[in-house]
Amino acid sequence: MHQESKEPSGPRYSPIHIRATWDGTGSVEDASRALGFSRAKGYDLIRRGEFPCRVLRIGRTTRVVTASLLRVLESGVPEYNGTHTGRDTS
Repeated sequence: MHQESKEPSGPRYSPIHIRATWDGTGSVEDASRALGFSRAKGYDLIRRGEFPCRVLRIGRTTRVVTASLLRVLESGVPEYNGTHTGRDTS
C-alpha cells in the first residue's frame, strides 16, 4: 500500500495546484510549506525581511503574494520585499 508523501513538492504545493486553487494571496503557513520550511521559520524570515516571496501586511494579517510565490518556485530566485522590519540599522 502506497502512502501519500508529505513532501513540500507534493501535489498540494505544486505550481499547477497553487495556480488552480489559490487566490491572489496565500497564507504564510501554506507558502512556507511550499518552499520547504515550517510556518514558524516562515514568520521568522518575514520578521527579518528575508522571506523569499513578496509579503503583504494588512493590519495584523500577513499574506504571501501568490504570483511571487509561483515565480520563486519556478525560478528558484528569491523576491525579497526589501524591507527589514524589526532590525536595528544603527
